[in-house]
Amino acid sequence: MFLSNILGWFSNDLAIDLGTANTLVYVRGKGIVCNEPSVVAVQKNSGRVVAVGAEAKRMLGKTPGNIVAIRPMKDGVIADFDTTGMMLRYFITKVHNRRSFVSPRVVIGVPSAITQVEQRAVKDAAQSSGAREIYLIEEPMAAAIGVGLPIDEPYGNMIVDIGGGTTDVAVISLYGIVYSKAVRVGGDKMDEAIINYIKRKYNLLIGDRTAEQIKIDIGSAFKLNTEEPTMEIKGRDLISGIPKTIVVDASEIRDALSEPVGIIVNTIKNALENTPPELSADIVDRGIILAGGGALLRGLDALIRDETQLPVVLADDPLGAVVKGVGKVLDELDLLKRVTIG
Repeated sequence: MFLSNILGWFSNDLAIDLGTANTLVYVRGKGIVCNEPSVVAVQKNSGRVVAVGAEAKRMLGKTPGNIVAIRPMKDGVIADFDTTGMMLRYFITKVHNRRSFVSPRVVIGVPSAITQVEQRAVKDAAQSSGAREIYLIEEPMAAAIGVGLPIDEPYGNMIVDIGGGTTDVAVISLYGIVYSKAVRVGGDKMDEAIINYIKRKYNLLIGDRTAEQIKIDIGSAFKLNTEEPTMEIKGRDLISGIPKTIVVDASEIRDALSEPVGIIVNTIKNALENTPPELSADIVDRGIILAGGGALLRGLDALIRDETQLPVVLADDPLGAVVKGVGKVLDELDLLKRVTIG
């Protein structure tokens, strides 16, 4: 233990939110130093990494035959082990102080429904990228710590973490998760729903990046009392095969998103039904906290409020909630021992 503490003085310990859509890295003492898409561009024949992060994301759907842009995380877990290892190595090397001669201690946020096999895969990927000690923490717990919820008190706190691949709903009390439910629905399924809707209604094929842009620009979950914005989108006509431009409005995109959003709302309702009554009383007072990038969808908080009749609060920095929580755990070793899994 003493040696471990000495090594801790010399290494830059890292906290990582290994997300399906984005990977965020927090360095102890410096805060969030890296926030990049979880994408890797690889040369097919040699396996050489061409680009990682934002640069690789710009290549999605636009690469020549010999280069492939891969998203190694799917539904919150590792889908491509080797590529995840390369991606982690890239991010750790990028942010790790080269002068420090000790490999870092790494804490990684993972979905609450992760299996033993998936836990092992995350640990192995981090180990192959040069980590000294690896700890895993469940994302809803990390998000709760990140948004400043009093997880040490005997009160029920409900957190909903909507990521790219998964939505995690958890009720937390006394350093533990009393009830949690994770569904593999998040930002990616929303993009998919937009692609399918445009294909069905307009016979127009659009790519993942275009769908994501539509979601960000005019996507909503609830009709807000404002004028419905419109957006011009370009894609390929499925009948003629020729590129075409159409105009869609926010109400159409709301229709497109109704299914994934409905699944998220139902998951929250199920969690409320399964929460012990004493903790339910606390949630009536304290409300539901929304975190994760998917929580930024316009009107989602209003829809959940309307469906549950409970107070709903959007975290100040939904995207950074998990990595900030993992970072706080890194700074407080007592907390680290209490909340890590596996």
